[in-house]
Amino acid sequence: MTQVYAEKKCTVTVCRGCCCGTAKVPGTDHSAQLAMPRAELGAVAQVRAVNCLDACEQANVIVVQPSSPGRAAGGRPVSLGLVNDPDVTGDIVAWVRSGGPGLAEPPDVVGLYEFGPSRRVRRTVEG
Repeated sequence: MTQVYAEKKCTVTVCRGCCCGTAKVPGTDHSAQLAMPRAELGAVAQVRAVNCLDACEQANVIVVQPSSPGRAAGGRPVSLGLVNDPDVTGDIVAWVRSGGPGLAEPPDVVGLYEFGPSRRVRRTVEG
């Protein structure tokens, strides 16, 4: 099963722009929020940091894009905002490890953090 996801991976995008990943969001270990997914998902997902997703009011933002099989199964990108708790990041990592959008049921916490980004932001993330 891991082999399938290793070939056609989910993408986890961690915003690290003007607000996300900075002192503007105090009390969060921003380095760990990026390092933990990279360490734990390296074999099953691409984890990348981007400069700014222009959803600053939602800092810190993580977007989970489905793998090719996940997209074929109906999965779509999921934007998560206000992800400032390491337990929530851990839940997102566990979901991606299980297959992510389209292939695995998201943990209940995802519904609490999910938001609809603007069309311009969606184009940036999906493009």
